[in-house]
Amino acid sequence: MLQTRVNSGLDGVIVADTVMSEVDGEAGRLIVRGRSIEELALRTGFEGVAALLWTDFAPADQGGSGDERAVREGFASARVRAFGEVPKLLAATKGLTPVEGLRVGLGMLADSELMPHHYLVCGALPVFLATLLRASEGKSALAPDPTLTTAQDLLRMIRGKRVDAIFEQALDTYLATITDHGFNASTFTARVVASTHAGLISSVLAGLCALKGPLHGGALGPVLDMFDDIGSLDRAGAWFDDAFSKGTTLMGFGHRIYKVRDPRADVLKNTVATLPQTSGRLAFAVEVETAAIAALRRHKPGRRLDTNVEYYTALLLEALEVPRSAFTALFAVGRAAGWCAHIFEQEKGGRIIRPQSNYVGPRPAA
Repeated sequence: MLQTRVNSGLDGVIVADTVMSEVDGEAGRLIVRGRSIEELALRTGFEGVAALLWTDFAPADQGGSGDERAVREGFASARVRAFGEVPKLLAATKGLTPVEGLRVGLGMLADSELMPHHYLVCGALPVFLATLLRASEGKSALAPDPTLTTAQDLLRMIRGKRVDAIFEQALDTYLATITDHGFNASTFTARVVASTHAGLISSVLAGLCALKGPLHGGALGPVLDMFDDIGSLDRAGAWFDDAFSKGTTLMGFGHRIYKVRDPRADVLKNTVATLPQTSGRLAFAVEVETAAIAALRRHKPGRRLDTNVEYYTALLLEALEVPRSAFTALFAVGRAAGWCAHIFEQEKGGRIIRPQSNYVGPRPAA
């Protein structure tokens, strides 16, 4: 008999077993393939996290053996391959935002492509993003350097030259930190599409479309808008009181799963602290965070709301001189490796995802 109890957001509903990651919202803990996010961020780069996630799922010679070097080489080859699509990308994306441009770029990749598709999409996204950002400034695209890591090459392709290693390391830490995070909206979307055997490229594209929404990956820029609007610390308390009186949602605070502080927030806060010339901005953000938490306690007593990953991500990407319009697109560069892992897992052992609905509309007359 069909159950008619409705849970519109699927909160607490278990839809699959996974070995990829566990998000413990009560303890404020994120585990990725058996390792804490704090350990991964400290000891493992983006390619290493991708290799960890793909272990035993991708073919052994394509990252499935857990070999970080193989993944790095695969990504590098894919960036070179993707650069061949740049003329078509530029012709098709005039006037589009960066994330819209990535949507077009992924849509141009053929299922018949011989290069392993997980390498292809993970290599194409940084090339396409750098190309779109340079085009927005009237600059020509810069060819990738296959001797570099994803983070190193992405910053080089955006800036036109290598930057200080500390900035490259900061971006690498960011990409590693946000690669996977349970069955979030974009990952679940990718798995639904993968369950139909539509293929990896289509599944990743679907994940990107879900990430685009302001309730998911599109909330980073507004954190900086909030900083700009507050302006000075003496205005912070009054600003938050006014925001709550107007029903404004605070970006950078609260999370669907975490009932305590998001562990990724401190990873990225510590990363920002390593960068030169950010001490003043970081100190301001810390004080604003304190004011925001106090305001949340006053205006929403009983609700467990704390700092999430978006808060210090925005500060980090600002320090890396990434335009606010590109924040969501850059998030996709890191998360795509996680989407690929979940697609592999879904294709390996999952059935087509087909939940039921409870019809509440009119019925034909008897």
